[in-house]
Amino acid sequence: MKTIDLHTHSTASDGSLSPTELVRHAVEKGLSAIALTDHDTIDGIREAMVAAAHAGKAGHPFELIPGIEFSTEYEGRDVHVLGLFIDIHNDFLIRRLIRFEKSRNRRNVEMAERLTAAGMPVSMEELRSEFPDSVITRAHFARMLFKKGFVKTVREAFDRFIGDGRPCYIRRRNISPMRAVEIIRKAGGFPVLAHPVLCHMSSSRLDTLVGRLTAAGLMGIEAVYSTYDPSDERDMRRLADKYGLVISGGSDFHGKAKPGISLGTGKGKLFLPYSMLDTIREAHKKMLSGNGSYRLRKILFTDLDETLLKRDKSISGHTFDVLRRWTEAGHLLVLNSGRDCNSIRKVWEDLGLNRLQNVYLVGYDGGEAVDPFTGEVIYRVALKKEDVDYLEEAAARYGVHLHAYSETHIIAHFQSEELTFYQKTIKTPVIFSKRLGDALTDGPCKLLAIEITDRERILRFRDDLTPWADAHGISFLFSTDRLMEIFPASSGKGTAVKKLTGILGERLGLPGLCTVAAGDQQNDLSMLEESDIAIAMCNGIEELKEVASLVTEYDNEHDGLALELEDLI
Repeated sequence: MKTIDLHTHSTASDGSLSPTELVRHAVEKGLSAIALTDHDTIDGIREAMVAAAHAGKAGHPFELIPGIEFSTEYEGRDVHVLGLFIDIHNDFLIRRLIRFEKSRNRRNVEMAERLTAAGMPVSMEELRSEFPDSVITRAHFARMLFKKGFVKTVREAFDRFIGDGRPCYIRRRNISPMRAVEIIRKAGGFPVLAHPVLCHMSSSRLDTLVGRLTAAGLMGIEAVYSTYDPSDERDMRRLADKYGLVISGGSDFHGKAKPGISLGTGKGKLFLPYSMLDTIREAHKKMLSGNGSYRLRKILFTDLDETLLKRDKSISGHTFDVLRRWTEAGHLLVLNSGRDCNSIRKVWEDLGLNRLQNVYLVGYDGGEAVDPFTGEVIYRVALKKEDVDYLEEAAARYGVHLHAYSETHIIAHFQSEELTFYQKTIKTPVIFSKRLGDALTDGPCKLLAIEITDRERILRFRDDLTPWADAHGISFLFSTDRLMEIFPASSGKGTAVKKLTGILGERLGLPGLCTVAAGDQQNDLSMLEESDIAIAMCNGIEELKEVASLVTEYDNEHDGLALELEDLI
């Protein structure tokens, strides 16, 4: 019976056989087809296709499936997505891979520098010389450390130095699995969730992921794999049946780089009939016949100041055009700010964003979501009035300016220097009241503390009140060095991403919405952490860049966000 292997690697990524050697090895083992699925690269495909053609001319008909394996991240877990039958000439794919390579190279340079500083000198020149034509990964670093005698085993290199959280580890900016599915589909490929058991998720969490990926365009699942036991395979087949996915399988062969895994047979019991490839090929043809309708719908949550807006609170014509094209493509736009909703509505009007469709407003650091076209309050989360009273009294003791918000006004004690400073940007009208609560009908979505001359004062206020705030479910976060937001812990920009995406997904019949977030400050952190695609502004704080999927090349003065969004439309 003809057999295949739809998950293999060559020296173009982290395998030990060249693409030519891999094909020859497959022919020697009697396989009829393999998919070359190197990590985040297609550099070995052409060579492998030439080798496959030579095998055919020599009387050994052999099929090479052009593929790729994207390394992605979902809720802090590594998730891999295979692309089978990809078009290696696709311009969209090529441009994405060039960008990934630049990001990976920056990370490798930083890791080499960190290892060298730790007394284990490793240079990029050495790595490229030792592993020519390879995509340099941590596996290559580990092998170099072993060769130089810095570790006794390759495993030790990961355990002590370059594994996740180890001293010389540099986090890689991975894309989301939904984005990987989109890239594969746009490159004409057939997306398959690779070895889902190795994601090490609970059954319910994995089920949720597969459901989201299916809504995003996933077509197959790797239900047959080298390390699966019979129960693993049954579980994966059940998931495939539930979501209508095609069964795929592979050894994940790396040669000497992954001892004990043989091409085509895995650990000796793997069996992949050619009929599996026939089924995938038919499903791929059907997918392509309707691929013109494929679109991964996205919802963008963007901060305003220092992210979407320039310093003068405007946006360029190019940024407006990108936002117009974003919404016309069917994506949703959410202005997600610490500002009050009245102030955000004014931005929406002044920038002409009221001429666009699919725009929503979220104010008070996630406390309230509004449909600006109808005025509907989609949801609201507020502080208790008794907590406002306590914070008001504490702020007075520390000499910190504090004000609140009603549905229509800022509520302040008097025209302080801090309020005047704030009003340079925020034009919401003000009501003065001896006690904030006297001017409030309901609890406010947030309070704002401002200190423009003595930052240590507002830090003492925050630190001393943190135990009380934790006990009462209240969060303190800085939106700038001078402005500290105070809001319910059940609120927050990250909560807004989850809550509003769920509500709008159900209302609009879009269960597979891919979330995108962009920000620059501490109060944007939860928003980026909650999103599938997290964009940190290059002018933002380092803490945000650590969790981001990508960092803009340009700042908010030079269309930094718009240039990233163009790639996602």
